[in-house]
Amino acid sequence: MPRRDRLIGHWDGLADSYDQRSAAVERRYLAASRRWVCRRATGDTLELAVGTGLNLPHYPPDVSLTAVDWSERMVAETARRAGTLSLPVTVQRADAARLPFGDRQFDTVVATFALCCVPDERAVIGEAARVLRPGGRLLLADHVVASQLLLRGLQHVAELVTVLWQGEHLTRRPLPVVRQLGLEIVETERLSHGAIERVHARTPR
Repeated sequence: MPRRDRLIGHWDGLADSYDQRSAAVERRYLAASRRWVCRRATGDTLELAVGTGLNLPHYPPDVSLTAVDWSERMVAETARRAGTLSLPVTVQRADAARLPFGDRQFDTVVATFALCCVPDERAVIGEAARVLRPGGRLLLADHVVASQLLLRGLQHVAELVTVLWQGEHLTRRPLPVVRQLGLEIVETERLSHGAIERVHARTPR
């Protein structure tokens, strides 16, 4: 089975149980970064790799939200959550590295804890920049290579298993890619010994 299809199958298989499996980590490490990112979204907003829709409650009420994921079952979970919350969200299946949208279509693009699990994070960030309007916001949060030396070493060891098992990279850092693509960094911060990073960047006007 091609690697891409195998990874999609992995996330399809996790869709029903993902929230329960990740609940403790979500509360302790991830939820605050989701709020940090989503509260900065404005206007026509696209969320990449939306998963089960854990970001949905954190968006401002005036955001017009479109969400994509390459897993059909994750898309279904997001649609279910949106219905429960009575949120008007357009949800569709799409690969974040090959977005089915025209250039300069969105005011904001969001990706949280997703770039660690895509085959090519540079392609995904490039697509995000392509669909953003001039001055548009790119808002990211992810676990990244730690600044603390011992934790970084443990990440490299764990990655020998996680990349093969579920395509999860523990030692990536999207921020340099964002800079290389010519986006302006508005604000950024690192937490948890540098292992979690939040980024607010902007496309040139």
